[in-house]
Amino acid sequence: MLADVLGALQDVALIEALRRSRWVYPFVNAGHVVGVALLFGSIVPLDLRLLGLWRRVPVDLMARTLLPVAITGLVLAVSTGALLFSVSAVRYAGLTLFQIKLLLILGALANVVLLHATTAWGAHRDGELPGTTPRLQLAAGLSLGLWLAVIVAGRMLGYLD
Repeated sequence: MLADVLGALQDVALIEALRRSRWVYPFVNAGHVVGVALLFGSIVPLDLRLLGLWRRVPVDLMARTLLPVAITGLVLAVSTGALLFSVSAVRYAGLTLFQIKLLLILGALANVVLLHATTAWGAHRDGELPGTTPRLQLAAGLSLGLWLAVIVAGRMLGYLD
């Protein structure tokens, strides 16, 4: 059943054109790389701050500055990643490494949701985020590890064949 749906996805005219294009596929791939760079490039400094670096820089200032960049990167990475997936959906869906990558992405996103739901983010008494706490440090460490693992898994997928 799922294989039929994924096979039909691969056969959509737009996806077929993407797969056959000499120019569009590389641009979509480049868009995916840019999305990942924006996402990871904005998450790293924020997570490092939560781990205790740059203590003079207020966490809430970094978050207000970097989170919109991270969200933009996530949207770009997910949308272009979906296009890249659709070109060979049946093959990718069957790869254990791809399934692991998806689980890592879900874990990283769950970490963000839990962080926001269980901390004072946005709800601190004086409107500022706390500088750093053990909970924030754990979330930051998980974030760095999970997103780095997503990147490694994604790069490894390019070398399967």
